[in-house]
Amino acid sequence: MKINLNPETAPESKIIVALDFPSVKEAIDLCDRLPQVCFWKVGLELFITDGSTILRELKDRNKKIFLDLKLHDIPNTVASACRVATKYGADFLTIHASGGKAMMQAAQAEVQGSATQLLAVSLLTSISASELANDLKVQMELTEYISQMVLLAQECGLSGAVCSPHEVTNLRSLLGDRFCFVTPGIRPTGAAVGDQSRVMTPKQAITMGANYLVIGRPITAAIDPLVAWEQICQDCVIG
Repeated sequence: MKINLNPETAPESKIIVALDFPSVKEAIDLCDRLPQVCFWKVGLELFITDGSTILRELKDRNKKIFLDLKLHDIPNTVASACRVATKYGADFLTIHASGGKAMMQAAQAEVQGSATQLLAVSLLTSISASELANDLKVQMELTEYISQMVLLAQECGLSGAVCSPHEVTNLRSLLGDRFCFVTPGIRPTGAAVGDQSRVMTPKQAITMGANYLVIGRPITAAIDPLVAWEQICQDCVIG
């Protein structure tokens, strides 16, 4: 079943909690503490630790899975990896738009007809405009570069993109309501920014047009994750 690209208005339906842990036990412990969470992110660290175990555990609990592997390789390799991800039952899977048109098309062909939807990573939220220009030598403005990457992803048939909440309004105007935007770099008011360069509060991101918010440390590193989760859900309410 396809994930709704325009989730319900209930704030908890919009939040994807990041299971950024080095062990499956720690990840499962958090799932036990937060049974209210319906959508979990599994990233590289946990997937490399024991991806099959945690993905099977989440599916057994009837949870949605955002498999955030940010695949970026030659088209055949990425396509093969996407084929495997569909067997795991991943709902969202990320690939780098900078891998190019052939790579994205090959990946999309492998997930077509499955429950897995591909999201393009436009630009890591840890990368600033100055780093894009000075370190990566990309001469386009940051917003222009991101727009080009996301438009290319849509052209290749992808369902959505991962981007900073700061880019959502502009991208929404370009791609319309049928395209899904998943936004990391979400920090509640007063929370530490950490290694993110382009952050926004949950309410701001939803107001900008984000479909889903990826939130990790403000919940997972909190003294009481349940209290943090409930507070963030309250903060997401618009009005």
